Amino acid sequence: MQPSSIDRTISVVVFVMAVFCLVSLFFTRSSIPVGMRVPGMDGTPQVLVTANRLPYEAVIAGRPVSGSGVASAIGGTWPGFRGPNRDGVSRENMKLARHWPETGPQKCWEVTLCEGYASPAVRDGRVYVLDYDEAVGADVLRCLSLDDGREIWRAGYPVAVTRNHGITRTVPVLFEDCVITFGPQCHVACWDAETGENRWLMDLRQRYQTTVPRWYAGQCPLIDQGRLILAPGDAALMVAIDPKSGAVIWQTENPRGWEMTHGSIAVMQHAGVRMYVYCGSGGVVGVDAETGELRWDTTQWPVQFAHAPTPVPLLDGRIFVCSGYGNDVGALMLRLDETARNVSIEREFSPKEFNSEQQTPIFYDDHLFGVRKRGGGPMVCMDVGGNEIWNSGRDRFGHGPYLIADGLLFMMSNVGELTIAEASHEGYRRLASHLVFEDGHDAWGPMAIVNGYLLLRDMTRLVCLDVAARETQVGEGPL
Repeated sequence: MQPSSIDRTISVVVFVMAVFCLVSLFFTRSSIPVGMRVPGMDGTPQVLVTANRLPYEAVIAGRPVSGSGVASAIGGTWPGFRGPNRDGVSRENMKLARHWPETGPQKCWEVTLCEGYASPAVRDGRVYVLDYDEAVGADVLRCLSLDDGREIWRAGYPVAVTRNHGITRTVPVLFEDCVITFGPQCHVACWDAETGENRWLMDLRQRYQTTVPRWYAGQCPLIDQGRLILAPGDAALMVAIDPKSGAVIWQTENPRGWEMTHGSIAVMQHAGVRMYVYCGSGGVVGVDAETGELRWDTTQWPVQFAHAPTPVPLLDGRIFVCSGYGNDVGALMLRLDETARNVSIEREFSPKEFNSEQQTPIFYDDHLFGVRKRGGGPMVCMDVGGNEIWNSGRDRFGHGPYLIADGLLFMMSNVGELTIAEASHEGYRRLASHLVFEDGHDAWGPMAIVNGYLLLRDMTRLVCLDVAARETQVGEGPL
């Protein structure tokens, strides 16, 4: 029996509709959820495909999960990487102990973290640390009580990360009622500091085609003059973002095509110009803080496959940079001219003098304090001319962190031994030391100190020590 013209028409229409549905399904597959749901999170990952790039997961943050912790009444703040002035120096008026008993300073609490080096920011009795939950595959911001380490809330988003000499490496930054985090796979997120609600989430891989560094992101976000400053690399050398909304204010062109390193951005004021200094994959750059204009760059600093220390602005337009990863130079002093547009090398420092591999040196009392890679990592004090004033001799710290508070230099070794010494250029004088972490290793995460409470971590543990010189009073400190 021959089909009628109506039947043929219906068949054609059905065929066309079927083809249309298949094509639509193919081109809208980014809306199809993939992967497992993360408990406590209502967001699901999505597959995105951009031109000439492989598919990857875009993520949506979920709702926070409450814990049993309560915010402490302890005051003080350590708002992000290297403290209030991003220089590794605490200026709190708190007297700290110069000597410890045989048992060391009082340990107030200890919590377990995923393998890594991510360290806390602290404010309003809350401790914020970006962790990773391997069981469910998610970056997780944890808000802990400064009193006892109990979790007040946690919130996060699903993302695949595998161990690569640890997972986490960054420090959150606090701004007004926000917490900004920078995840291992270059996800930047804004959270409500009190409730943990997510306000926005940005994937730098998607927006700027950012190349994730070899050992995941180590860049700690910067807040300056009410703006969030990031260095994505690739499609944008640097960007300024409104922390509250996530809107981009300006972005800097990247004519040399530099990629992100493990280092962070420093703030510098010179010749009446405020600028951001950063070590990218091909050298050092200075960006105008107001406009995002590229003011200067130099390829004379041979950044290798990894770079971790942040540039250290000194005085008179000088910038100290150092590294220890396969770098034949070790350290350089750069100098800007009076136009703040031209940069030159003032003096080349030998690796034997100063080549910190991971930690950023501290500029304090017109001298540089930092760990030298050679010889197991002694602490070294140098003048700004590159002359060694003293070193710590047999006291070695490897890649461990350090900070200065109340005229004391707090130094952590690779294995978790804490040492204090006078922060003086007149000589090295150790005052006390104590092994904080039994069987500790890779204790490299930056320190934080608030109101005499020192926060330290090794590869898997975060501890709070009371290092203040005070008599314990009811309700004064952690339980």
